[in-house]
Amino acid sequence: MASGSDERYLSTADVARRLGVKATTVYAYASRGMLRSTKLPGRRGSFFRQDEVDEFVANSRDARQASGAVERIRTELTLLDDDMLFYRGHNVAELALTVSFEAVAGLLWTGELDKTRTFRRYDKLVDTVRTALAALPAETGTIDAIKVAVAVLGAVDPLRFDLSTPAVVRVGQKLIGVLVDALPGGAEGGADDGLLITERLAGKLGGRPVDIGLLNIALVLLADHDLAASTVAARVAASARAHPYAVVSAGLGAVDGRYHGVQSTLAYRFLSEAMDNPLRAIAERQRAGGIPGFGHRVYRAHDPRAEVLLGLLRGHPDAAEVMGTVDAVIIAADSFPNVDLALAALMHAYDLRPDAGETIFALARTAGWLAHAIEEYREPGLRFRPLGVYTGDRPER
Repeated sequence: MASGSDERYLSTADVARRLGVKATTVYAYASRGMLRSTKLPGRRGSFFRQDEVDEFVANSRDARQASGAVERIRTELTLLDDDMLFYRGHNVAELALTVSFEAVAGLLWTGELDKTRTFRRYDKLVDTVRTALAALPAETGTIDAIKVAVAVLGAVDPLRFDLSTPAVVRVGQKLIGVLVDALPGGAEGGADDGLLITERLAGKLGGRPVDIGLLNIALVLLADHDLAASTVAARVAASARAHPYAVVSAGLGAVDGRYHGVQSTLAYRFLSEAMDNPLRAIAERQRAGGIPGFGHRVYRAHDPRAEVLLGLLRGHPDAAEVMGTVDAVIIAADSFPNVDLALAALMHAYDLRPDAGETIFALARTAGWLAHAIEEYREPGLRFRPLGVYTGDRPER
């Protein structure tokens, strides 16, 4: 945030996030003279000059590295604040209802919200990817197929090590477009270059074509989520100066974990069971350790992404049946639904494949991973190097 001068100021909450401490700790630093707070006209609370906060961080960096701590990551992309989500200062709930996924991807990559942005077709690359995917077993999951496709696209791009922002943006548009077009189903070949990603993807997720408005909202809501596990993996790869395709591959590797991208599949199966008997399904899941699609590590009272998508599904005729089950389990679960449950509801509304939510998540988050790569390419290389604390046997001297 800027004051009347050219100096930039951070709120107490901003400083706390920057330092990874509580607000009370920031106040303690200020009371000890370690940080200097000030008041800004017309604004409530204490504020701190960003350059002084940066100097404070730099002065304490050596001590953190000696203890094995990982350097904190500054980002201008996504803010999670008071159970709200923002991309570059824009409320994501509002973006999801008003602009295309392509426009939001561009916003994350460049900081500019170009509502006319489209991702062109690359038919020859689509054919190359399909040839590679044809060699996979029939039972190969979509995420595994996407991993192969990303590796192939990287291998055939001779300019993949151009890490400039315009080059990464071009890769992002090409990568997402080809991944969508190479999926089986839907309109094949010769499609209009001007078609949006949602129009090209809607019929390729199994079952019936998804309402493109709902699909666009899901993609926008999932495009980034600050430093989630897969995003950290992507940034570490970018810090090593891996090319953009390898960055996306790193993100996909983390997504494949049971605690990250596959949660929508688990929520889908849970809703399938709950359609017969919601209370019994909840009881069985509680006994097994937890109910998929509920609660969140970051949000305290509600997931804003789930609120948007579930709110729209509630009034949509295609989702009337599944939303009866969703509302029943929300009442009984004694927790708030997260975006994985919302994705699962969308999947049931259109009879999509059980892993369709993972596909939507991976395609959407590719935009975020590349945005973080663009940021990371501007930082010193290999800056993530925590020190291990050895706990094994000591060698004999």
